[in-house]
Amino acid sequence: MSALESKVAFISGGADGIGLAVVERFIQEGACVAVLDMNQEKLELLQAQYPDQICTVCGDVTSYEDNQKAVELALQRFGQLDTFIGNAAIFDYFASLSRIQPEQLASSFDRLFRVNVLGYMNGVKASLDALKASQGNIVLTVSNSGFYPGGGGVLYVTSKHAVVGLIKQLAYELAPEIRVNGVSPGATDTAMKSVEGVSRKSQPLNHIEGFHEKAAQAVPLKRIAAPADHASLYVLLASNEQSPMTTGCVIHSDGGWIAR
Repeated sequence: MSALESKVAFISGGADGIGLAVVERFIQEGACVAVLDMNQEKLELLQAQYPDQICTVCGDVTSYEDNQKAVELALQRFGQLDTFIGNAAIFDYFASLSRIQPEQLASSFDRLFRVNVLGYMNGVKASLDALKASQGNIVLTVSNSGFYPGGGGVLYVTSKHAVVGLIKQLAYELAPEIRVNGVSPGATDTAMKSVEGVSRKSQPLNHIEGFHEKAAQAVPLKRIAAPADHASLYVLLASNEQSPMTTGCVIHSDGGWIAR
């Protein structure tokens, strides 16, 4: 039997990048998935590709109501919810505090933290009752930047450290009914967007000149990850059979960065 046979997941930021890879892997493992994302076109493609296993909501993770819609749709369509995966995030293009203009600091902070931290809280809050009923679990996407400086700017790195704290606190609060864990990807070939206004440059992360080469050389495995390289770890943590005693844990999927 597949690892997630007859399970149902709600994945935010699931129309592209790591989120899309996780959606596709969950479906391969037998799960049905509700996806919340802002990209209507990509959601329609997903719905057409997996009409029986997918339901979608075009919305904003910073809106509790949009997260609630996704949960309600999952329950209506599939009858249960077993896993919430928080994945949507935005970058700050390595902007240091000294580079951010004073008049931009508060608005840039609010925008990035609303997506990267509040977005996860909204998804968790909207999913709580259903996850308690199923004795389910939560998996949040972190980043190397949740543990080390230099993988982003001051806003992104601080937000990802906050996610590590969120995982630990929720694991404490929600036990024993719900397990809470994280996956910490290293540099990945994905077009993560940047918050506007903190830098004159705001192109997607994997469009930065030299990004792939520099990222590959920075880790012992000497290659940059594809989104699918991380997906099996989400399956592992979402499976109550494969990780029944794992909570408050973050698994690093970073090409050996942690071992440098």
